[in-house]
Amino acid sequence: MGDAVKPETLRSAIASAVAELKSYEVPDECVRLGLAPGDEGDAFKSKFRYVMHRLRPLKVPELTAVARKVLDEYEAPELEQLLASLGMTGINGEFKNLIFAANGPKPEIVLRDAVNNRLDIVRNAQYCLTYTRPLGSAGLSWAELVSWWQETNPAVPGDPAAASGHLCERLAESLASPPENVLFHTYAALYFREGGPALPALIPQVYLHYDPYTAKARATPGPLARQRMDFLLLLPHGVRVVLEVDGQQHYSVNGKASPELYSQMVSEDRQLKLSGYEVYRFGGHELDQSCGPRVVAGFFRELFGRYDIPLPPTVPASST
Repeated sequence: MGDAVKPETLRSAIASAVAELKSYEVPDECVRLGLAPGDEGDAFKSKFRYVMHRLRPLKVPELTAVARKVLDEYEAPELEQLLASLGMTGINGEFKNLIFAANGPKPEIVLRDAVNNRLDIVRNAQYCLTYTRPLGSAGLSWAELVSWWQETNPAVPGDPAAASGHLCERLAESLASPPENVLFHTYAALYFREGGPALPALIPQVYLHYDPYTAKARATPGPLARQRMDFLLLLPHGVRVVLEVDGQQHYSVNGKASPELYSQMVSEDRQLKLSGYEVYRFGGHELDQSCGPRVVAGFFRELFGRYDIPLPPTVPASST
């Protein structure tokens, strides 16, 4: 959350937006937003105070969830600006591009235009995908990613379902482990259900940092940590969610626990969270073929419930 945005400022912006309704509408709207019910007479005395009273116990995460529900229904420029500071601008800059799903050697990237922050991949571009369309407040849906895939690849089938399957196959080529496959394919199965294309796209192997030097060449202070994220979701209103799948290499060396590796991992998590990302970790062991799909399905039900993102009616019981 940006330093300039205080909880009381967010409460006030939400209350001001809801107070634009008729007095008799405010109590029902508060209930729809997940707030406590109350006496309609209080709303007639002061709509703003009625809403503020119900927002007062909420902390920033709960306030943010309420604010997103308000923006889904109403025009509220002040509230939208505040949420933007919690999202994209809270991550120190606007969205520019995604470099992801590398299925071969690491791409070599140069800063072609430092003034306009223009990047070029000068080697190994054929092994990765680059998404450069503008990103709106709705985030990046699977339907939008498939549309981009069709536009940039003339050989891709014109039928959206066929193109969707084609893109899934290409993204799966970048997955690094069986647990990652379970997570990706369990979620990707939802794309082919009614309403599935509107879901946020699950983007694998996204470059967060880029360091052209090897660990040996950059002995001090060492290469940039965690250059790639296992998975990224770009949700509505600037919410960025990182999913990491941890194998033994994340916390042990030659089968022995490594406090150094673990410390590095939690330090990197802190930096991501302070930059505005949400980070969720899965242990590789919990994503086996028998239990993994259930774990993944349950996680996304809870995550999307938090942000009021509808899932298709039936969550699959097994991965594809």
